[in-house]
Amino acid sequence: MATSPSRKLALAAARGCASKKATDIVVLDVREITSIADYFVICSAGSERQARAIADDLRVSMRNEGIRQLGLEGASEGKWTLQDFGDVVVHVFHESQREFYDLEGLWADAKRVRWQPKAKKA
Repeated sequence: MATSPSRKLALAAARGCASKKATDIVVLDVREITSIADYFVICSAGSERQARAIADDLRVSMRNEGIRQLGLEGASEGKWTLQDFGDVVVHVFHESQREFYDLEGLWADAKRVRWQPKAKKA
């Protein structure tokens, strides 16, 4: 079974978040329950500064892969940054905000996608 381009993008985004030390990274397949996007990537950051760094790095790394960011919300505050890459929406939460907004609970019908960070080269 071939992997769809949107799934590949979601996994690349998750790995990008992991490379900046994001925690509790979840990839949700929302294709069957909304037309907003195909996948949501949700992660946590320990500080507003780290949340902004994750979002900035992800924007640059996606642009380097030819993927344009279509929208960005909340980056200046760093408590909940939303990045729209078309079929994939990335949510970077400050740890204090993630539980409050509970996106995983709101989208509980979505399938969780198993993924692994890329192995480090020896």
